[in-house]
Amino acid sequence: MEGRKPRQSRGGVWYTFTRPFYPLIAEASRKGPPMNLKTSAVLMALTLCSLAAVGARAQSAQLGPAVVTIHADQPVAKVSPTLYGLMTEEINHSYEGGLYAEMVQNSTFHSDWSGVPDWILVEKGNSQAKVGVDKSTGPSQALPYSLRLDVSQASKGNPAGVLNDGFWGMALQADTTYRGSFYAKEDAADAGPVEVSLVGNQSGKVLASAQVSGVGTDWKQYKFTLKTGAIQPSMQNHLAFTVAHTGTLWLQVVTLFPPTYHNRPNGTRIDLMEKLAAMHPAFLRFPGGNFLEGDHIADWYDWKKTIGPLVDRPGHPSPWRYWSTDGFGLLEFLEWCEDLHMQPVLAVYAGYSLMHEHVNPGPDLEPYVQSALDEIEYVTGGTDTKWGAQRAADGHPQPFHLTYVEIGNEDWFDTSGSYDARYEQFCKAIKAKYPDLQLIATTPVSSVRPDVIDEHFYVRATQFFHDAHHYDATNRSGPKIFVGEWATREGTPTPNFGAALGDAAWMTGLERNSDIVVMASYAPLLVNVSPGAMQWDTDLIGYDAMRSYGSPSYYAQVMFAGNLGNERPAAEVQGGGPRFFYSVTEDTARKRLYLKLVNGDSTPQAVEIDLPGATPASTGKLTLLSAPGTQAANTMDNPTAIVPVESKLRNVGSTLHYNAPPYSIQVLQIDLR
Repeated sequence: MEGRKPRQSRGGVWYTFTRPFYPLIAEASRKGPPMNLKTSAVLMALTLCSLAAVGARAQSAQLGPAVVTIHADQPVAKVSPTLYGLMTEEINHSYEGGLYAEMVQNSTFHSDWSGVPDWILVEKGNSQAKVGVDKSTGPSQALPYSLRLDVSQASKGNPAGVLNDGFWGMALQADTTYRGSFYAKEDAADAGPVEVSLVGNQSGKVLASAQVSGVGTDWKQYKFTLKTGAIQPSMQNHLAFTVAHTGTLWLQVVTLFPPTYHNRPNGTRIDLMEKLAAMHPAFLRFPGGNFLEGDHIADWYDWKKTIGPLVDRPGHPSPWRYWSTDGFGLLEFLEWCEDLHMQPVLAVYAGYSLMHEHVNPGPDLEPYVQSALDEIEYVTGGTDTKWGAQRAADGHPQPFHLTYVEIGNEDWFDTSGSYDARYEQFCKAIKAKYPDLQLIATTPVSSVRPDVIDEHFYVRATQFFHDAHHYDATNRSGPKIFVGEWATREGTPTPNFGAALGDAAWMTGLERNSDIVVMASYAPLLVNVSPGAMQWDTDLIGYDAMRSYGSPSYYAQVMFAGNLGNERPAAEVQGGGPRFFYSVTEDTARKRLYLKLVNGDSTPQAVEIDLPGATPASTGKLTLLSAPGTQAANTMDNPTAIVPVESKLRNVGSTLHYNAPPYSIQVLQIDLR
């Protein structure tokens, strides 16, 4: 995800985004090879099967008919079982204030020139206090500082303390249990209890509270539980810590969690995980692109600082201009994979950071190579290995299965030209210890042949329309391809329907070439739509502290990934408009065809479907996603304006006539006898 810069591919030239300065996010454009539609087809007379949902539109002027011929008995290639997956990045508050269910913003009191962001002094009645960062004491070597609250006057009914209003709100539901903890010490033993409470912003009413007694003069973790009653669901709330006595209280690592997906401690938001599960993802590429690299070498994603107890995680700056506590660390990524039954695609830091800093190959690079080897051992090693034992100590004795490791991210931006040698050094070391791992290069290299090349695309819908056949003529003897980041960038904060059409057109090309394109993942995946939370527009899923919604592009992803066979049969198209696209795959075990059709035009597209030699069932299923215009979109207040609609396909035979509505994406499911 960077500003505009061209580079060569095997199929043409495209542009990706460089981000040397954060305010300068340029528009992308890209050229691809000319359209290369297969033109072999057999003209036939077909019976019209009119669909009530599109009958009115079919009366308008139509494009010339498209004839799609599918030879179900002639398999051409296997479909990659890992074609569709997720790419994740700490951007737009994707983890902090997003998927990571932690409700407290700046839970480790990271400070800046303004003081301690997101924490506010509370002085009730005649109480008096002051607050600041104390860099002389903290609960661990990783966090040697803390928030210091000095209370000079307080009493029962007139407490003093601090509050946190969460990530643009603190969402509370009725009759729900929230679990939290904090590290603390006081200047006098058992000076009095600490009151922890959830408070409504507008009413000032305490909605849930707990008292924590026995805070001593040494650092210790204290846990608490807050249970709401019959409240009105709202995110206009805050968390408060107050005392009714004088003295000094130090705080660090303050956490509060709602119920989480699969009830994991330190876990994930249920609503977002459910949306991701509906995408049927086969893999997760993590921990991110720019987030892996950091602005500077010192800011790289040092995975060893993201494991173990939260108190032992120092955090680090995100390249998107906010602090990451790393509460959502390496093990949490792996458990995310486990929860959604995804393969991990592990990206390791390869010695290049965003401000064009790099580590020279050779001895200087060796510590980073060793870090990658250690990380792979943490993921895959048995408990008899050093890092496998550490994973077990962190709570997960069972190793994770790993197939793919990506070496770096977008290293074509390294103007030093060092990536070839850096990749070779990583490759030789990893293959020597883990010969079965598939290694992904982020740009073509000549020193050693990579197993897979990662390619990125951020374009407009028209460009994807023009380039949907990008991989049709790709040399099958070269490395496999991972389209690790791609998106139609139209719409904010999430894609509009025009973007969904561009995305769907592009995905038909990915499916037709899924023998060479082994993985693909849309990016960015997530965006907190609250004011000030977003750094990159056109993101797949939007949310705030309480709600979430899927964009039209999200539903296109759900449709494509949820209707994918294991083989691609021979198929060809003749005719059709310039914005008509198709792909077909077959589930050979179920004897089921999935025909995807995309009509990116403002007029209906007649489609004649021929299944020579096949005997389909008389009925099938149609899943249709459409909108009145390209600017139509889903929003937080209208999250289901555009969603897939399922209906029955009737009168299915060896020939079928179908009218694709204007601006539509559809999947025709046809079972074979």
